Amino acid sequence: MGHMVIATAAGETADFVSRFFAPAHGVDEDSVTGSAHCRLIPYWSERLGKAELYAEQISQRLGRLWCRDRGERVDIAGYCIDTLIGEVLA
Repeated sequence: MGHMVIATAAGETADFVSRFFAPAHGVDEDSVTGSAHCRLIPYWSERLGKAELYAEQISQRLGRLWCRDRGERVDIAGYCIDTLIGEVLA
């Protein structure tokens, strides 16, 4: 399995910013990565001492995320673009 990289830093207009790269998986750079934020939210929540955070994933297509650390779980909200709509039949 190839490597994936999450880069993060304190933000100027957001609580924190990030970028996500996984070229071995065919993702040169992901514009907004929910799974990465599941790790980043608890990290920044503890570091900044607050449960509600605003994050930006500063890829070419800026992603804006409103986040909440709920201990064992996190909440992530934001805007999205539908890339696939379908129906699963049992």
